[in-house]
Amino acid sequence: MRKSLHITVFGAAGNVGRRVVAEGLARGHVVTAVVRDPARARAAGLPEAAEIRTGDAGNAEDVAALSAGQDLVISATRPAPGQERELVAMAEALLAGAGKAGTRLLLVGGAGSLFVPGSGGLAPIVDDPVYVPEEVRPIALACGEQLAVCRAADETVDWTYLSPPALLEPGERTGAYRLGRDELLVDGEGNSAVSMEDLAVALLDEAEEPRHRRARFTVAY
Repeated sequence: MRKSLHITVFGAAGNVGRRVVAEGLARGHVVTAVVRDPARARAAGLPEAAEIRTGDAGNAEDVAALSAGQDLVISATRPAPGQERELVAMAEALLAGAGKAGTRLLLVGGAGSLFVPGSGGLAPIVDDPVYVPEEVRPIALACGEQLAVCRAADETVDWTYLSPPALLEPGERTGAYRLGRDELLVDGEGNSAVSMEDLAVALLDEAEEPRHRRARFTVAY
């Protein structure tokens, strides 16, 4: 029988966050959904079974308070265009707060810090317009800094960073995906994609059976 985990989700009202909340509850876990604006919680379609709390992923004290006594903290925050640097400040606050509480952190990041397939880790996709068009370069660069903050964290902090593939959209929950580490995963036709639903599956699989402690991993079909 699967152990029931107590999980706090930051960014719970967002596209990825609410799917993580739903997946966690469907597996029998106790989920605390953290939002900045309580009025958005139910409007976003968060399940009634989730405990709604107010908090800011960019505030280390909020993170520590909402992480205390939990088995895991998942962050699925995404800044508005023009505010990409918030990702870095939030990563610092999440690591500090979760570290203070002694709670594991699973952070949903970006694909921009991955490497071009077959490049041996020498060609970041953020520098390749085939993978990262100019209009999304700011968020891709911020995600790279976000990962660097994790890697520079004190060794006592238990973190995991998930980079999604190039295309992440709402879709079907199949429960199937491939795992990778630092290179962008592509299929036989060069596509790199996974649904938000299956990204949530991958997150909860990692939550239940940790395989990437203090490391980054990626998923795709």
